[in-house]
Amino acid sequence: MSALFLDLDGTLLEIAATPELVVVPPGLPSLLARLHYLLEGGLAVVTGRPLGVVDSLLAPFSATTAGEHGASLRYEDGTLEEMPVGLAVPEAWRASLAAAAARWPGVLIEPKPHGCAVHYRLAPEHGSEVWRLARSLVADDDPWFRLIPAREAVEIGPRAVSKGLAVERLMASAPFAGRKPIFIGDDFTDEAGMDAARAFGGQGLRVAEFFGGDPAIVRAWLKREADLLEGRLVPSRAQIGISP
Repeated sequence: MSALFLDLDGTLLEIAATPELVVVPPGLPSLLARLHYLLEGGLAVVTGRPLGVVDSLLAPFSATTAGEHGASLRYEDGTLEEMPVGLAVPEAWRASLAAAAARWPGVLIEPKPHGCAVHYRLAPEHGSEVWRLARSLVADDDPWFRLIPAREAVEIGPRAVSKGLAVERLMASAPFAGRKPIFIGDDFTDEAGMDAARAFGGQGLRVAEFFGGDPAIVRAWLKREADLLEGRLVPSRAQIGISP
């Protein structure tokens, strides 16, 4: 049996101008709940979003989740693993980022329990300045923190976590152990998760490559997979006139 590891923004949800403006399609929580049931719990959301934000966005669905790239990890039985509170972006760094954002209209700060993201999607002209400031705070050899590239954003997060490590930890426990994982993601941080899935004999699927860069196509694929798992008759490619 397979297991699904799903990124959120850019994979299940369309990217929005700001993190707060994402729109959750009405049928997505129920689709995830259906797949979770059909896979006997073998579904996890692996995202850079904080755990609480994920639960709020996908309510009433709630299951195995890796938040902040794995800094927070909730297992199927509800057990929560959290990075130590002390291992979080220093307040002085957060203050520097907030002060700079106040000078750059359109640059937004997304605070997280352990990390901090700076978004410049609304002000791409400030992208180089955002990166210059971030690099001045986090050295390449910083032992505790790293810079995480994202779509028109940069995040400062704990060096000790990644989506790949999150997949490895989940694959060591029920109900994921022994399954072939499929990781679907769209961004730089998802590459580690895809590599981990392949290392377990599974697949890493990039949204741009396999789904035309469109989360709606990802959701449609997930629905078809749910239909197949339920044993419904789904026309083959040949039946609908598509060459193999």
